[in-house]
Amino acid sequence: MNKNDNKEGAAQVGKIAIVGSGAVGSYYGARLAQAGGDVSFLLRSDYPAVKERGLEIRSVSGDFSLNPVQCFSNSEDIGEVDLVIIAWKTTSNCAAKAVISPLVGKETRLLTLQNGLGNCEYLADLFGAHRVLGGLCFVCINRLRAGVISHTASGLIRIGDYTQENSAYVRELKVVAQQAEIPCEIVTNLEAAQWRKLIWNIPFNGLAIAEGGVDTLTLLEEKSREHEVRELMQEVAKVSEALGHQIPASFLEEQIRVTYTMGAYRPSSMIDYIEGRAVEYDAIWARPLEIAKNLGLSVPEMTELAQRVKQCIEQRNKAQCGKK
Repeated sequence: MNKNDNKEGAAQVGKIAIVGSGAVGSYYGARLAQAGGDVSFLLRSDYPAVKERGLEIRSVSGDFSLNPVQCFSNSEDIGEVDLVIIAWKTTSNCAAKAVISPLVGKETRLLTLQNGLGNCEYLADLFGAHRVLGGLCFVCINRLRAGVISHTASGLIRIGDYTQENSAYVRELKVVAQQAEIPCEIVTNLEAAQWRKLIWNIPFNGLAIAEGGVDTLTLLEEKSREHEVRELMQEVAKVSEALGHQIPASFLEEQIRVTYTMGAYRPSSMIDYIEGRAVEYDAIWARPLEIAKNLGLSVPEMTELAQRVKQCIEQRNKAQCGKK
């Protein structure tokens, strides 16, 4: 919350910068700003539209708009902040040093809301492990057009401390999120929580691409595809267990049940695939598969799916090049 006008007794984390103001960053940043937070949004292609018209959030929890928006087209104009929330796709991580460095002061923390594995480690190498927090988003959310976000289900964030040095800060951040009507839970084992999220991300994002760009309901309505989803979930759970993180069968069944309630949901990786953008292949499929192989585990379903996803991306890229 804003340090200057925060209500007495309310939690605060100071000045916040959203790096990657797409669907996820815009939604959570807008909720924090609506609750009185000092939030700056770093935007690229959406900057002119958001600068002119603000942000429109169409939410199952209640629509709202944010206008004006503290939006910027470069991080130098934002300057040092207390918390950087990183919500861009992992495919943009190569720009992290250049983009995030101007935002980082002596006490700045970094919260990554990115998918897959390796993001906390990457940020720790660049900026110091003591700054890094990991966040896992469980939300159905899409960007409809510049400045317009559709939120259709959930919204939970689970937050973990990468080094266990920021436990008090994580508790404060949870309160700030809840004040902004963002459901938030603290996880004591971040790696275990990441593998639980991969239980959903690996099969649903992957098969949605491998089947040519389909939604989650299409995957579940056909019994052979639902069976494939379950087999992939079981393999992911096997790798997680080998790392010391048990995932019960009931958790897998709950993911199936919840996904049915989402209806014809379009996973973010599938949208990136069909719209010609870079897909988070390494973080979601390649890294988990590499860990499985290093553990000496046989994961034929994960291996085949990764190959299919990679092939689809390569064929799409080749077709795009042919059109130029």
